[in-house]
Amino acid sequence: MQPGSEEGATRAPQPGAPINGASGRWVLLIHQIPPKPAYFRVKVWRRLQRLGAVAIKNSVYVLPRTEDSVEDFQWQLREITAEGGEASVCEANFVDGLSDAAIEGLFRTAREPDYRALIVEAKKLARRARPARRNANATPNGLAAELGKLRRRLAEIIAIDFFGAPSRRAAQDVIAQLERDLQTRTRSEDTVSTSVPSVRGATWVTRTDVHVDRIASAWLIRRFIDPDARFKFVPPKDYRPSGGELRFDMFDAEYTHEGEACTFETLTQRFGLRDPALRIIGEIVHDIDYKEPKFGRPETVGVERVLSGIARQYGDDAARLTQGAPVFEGLYESLAQGPAGSLNASGLQSPKTTAARSKRKRR
Repeated sequence: MQPGSEEGATRAPQPGAPINGASGRWVLLIHQIPPKPAYFRVKVWRRLQRLGAVAIKNSVYVLPRTEDSVEDFQWQLREITAEGGEASVCEANFVDGLSDAAIEGLFRTAREPDYRALIVEAKKLARRARPARRNANATPNGLAAELGKLRRRLAEIIAIDFFGAPSRRAAQDVIAQLERDLQTRTRSEDTVSTSVPSVRGATWVTRTDVHVDRIASAWLIRRFIDPDARFKFVPPKDYRPSGGELRFDMFDAEYTHEGEACTFETLTQRFGLRDPALRIIGEIVHDIDYKEPKFGRPETVGVERVLSGIARQYGDDAARLTQGAPVFEGLYESLAQGPAGSLNASGLQSPKTTAARSKRKRR
């Protein structure tokens, strides 16, 4: 089939061109890929799958027409032609032989297996989280990390579920229920240890040039552990504490990283702080401090950017603690008021945000 031969089709504008109301409902990518190298055909197919495009004929893929979808197909066109293939992008009000309802059905059919697979994985995690099935690999932090992966996967599927596949609601519900169950079980199973220390008016010592974990830990200390805490900043090596001083987040400190826990998480555990909102803040701090998406909380990127801005603006460590405290206070109040950790009904980023971030990474 020659590019542009679909009925009602017009050429798509170049990226950045204005989009007007007269454009078609669909955008099509029509391509011919050379037989070699063999991996390139698979690479293109995987890219189209990530965009949520569906095939309507051999080598013809369709997306609902938006500024983003036109741009996505234009980027794919450039990659195909750069490898010696042929490609065309065009817009269409209708596609020969298929009604709009039929095309929408193709999109729903494509996403349905994704949701069903996610539901199966969520139910497996729910069974593993039951107290009777708990083992060394099913710690609260480990279960929360796995839930974070499922949450991110759900957001990715929703981002390319343009017409609402039948199992979408069921997938959202099972993830939301799993999160509620894990929070309930954590609260019911955790008990405050009889060895929880009592601290009042101590001098808390940490390394100079404080960043996320120490800023968050200082807020936690003064807010929940030691309201009269004083903070002292010292070089990272060879410091010997004086009487009445407690070190945190530094070598040989009384409170620092333990196992996979960052200092904030260590403090909540050692002082018996079981507030679900603090657990979520600990997950956010953990991912920023370790530079890994273990928990995948949607708030993480915003918190990281705000704290990075504070660190750039203020060189003085005490000023960083002063400016950072309202960030965590506001985050805590937000998480404590509603269902812990929810930004929307399912606790997820919007599909548009997720898709935009994916696009930035691709380029």
